[in-house]
Amino acid sequence: MEGKADGAREQARPPQFRRRLERADLGAVPETRKALRELLRHWGRPGRSEIAELLTSELVTNALVHTDHDAVVTATVGPRALRVEVRDFVARIPRVRVPDPELGTSGRGLALVQSLADAWGVRAHGVGKAVWFELDAGAA
Repeated sequence: MEGKADGAREQARPPQFRRRLERADLGAVPETRKALRELLRHWGRPGRSEIAELLTSELVTNALVHTDHDAVVTATVGPRALRVEVRDFVARIPRVRVPDPELGTSGRGLALVQSLADAWGVRAHGVGKAVWFELDAGAA
């Protein structure tokens, strides 16, 4: 009977991926996008998974570029929404900046998250913080 109970618990868990990213490994950004794309292959309305990939890329890049530490990315597909969380090991809280046109594309990450996510935030997490966002599967 124990095997059946374990199987039921496995089935009850929402689809998820979790990956530890090595310090300054920007090659992890496209790898994370690919893993997320696979997780979201049959999720949400058209365009939602692409937005999720973009926002995840921004959070992962921020964590790797601005902290000089490892990071952990977790994506969980719930019944109505996707939640992506990127945890790093630096307590400094990020802030949304007004992008400077002189800096090209730098400084736009959190502004994109703020404008495209259905919800987002930052929470203290032991040593460091977690920056997260949620996307509703059905939103247009």
